[in-house]
Amino acid sequence: MLKLDIMTTKKEELIDITQRVTGAIKATQIKKGTAVIYVPHTTCGLTINEKADPDVAADILLALKKAVPDSLPYAHLEGNSTAHIKASVMGSSLQIMVEDGELQLGRWQGIFLAEFDGPRKREIWIQANEDSLF
Repeated sequence: MLKLDIMTTKKEELIDITQRVTGAIKATQIKKGTAVIYVPHTTCGLTINEKADPDVAADILLALKKAVPDSLPYAHLEGNSTAHIKASVMGSSLQIMVEDGELQLGRWQGIFLAEFDGPRKREIWIQANEDSLF
C-alpha cells in the first residue's frame, strides 16, 4: 500500500490530486488492474469530477453547503457535524481501472480530495492490484 500526505489550506475545498495518484500508480509498475484510493478520515472524502474548469469544484462546494446547512441543531459536540455529513455524501474510496500502466479516467475527469474540516494534514492510501485473469 502506498500513502500520500496532502496538506489542505481551507476549511472546505476540493484539491485535485490526480497527478499525485497517477505518479503513485506508475511507481507500482502495474500494467493492467485496479487501483483503490481511500481516505481514512471521517471529515473529508474523495470524488471524481471535472478538472478542466475550477468553477465545477466551487459549484460542488456551494451545493453541499446549501444541502447541509450549518444552522441545524446538530448534537455532535465537536461542532463539525456538517463535515461528517458532507464526507459521507462524497464517500471515502474510489476504484479506478488501470490499463497500460495508466489510470483510466475520462478526458475531463480528475481525482479530488474533498476537505470539509480543514485545514489539516490528510492521508490518501492507494492499493493497486494487477489483474491475473487477462
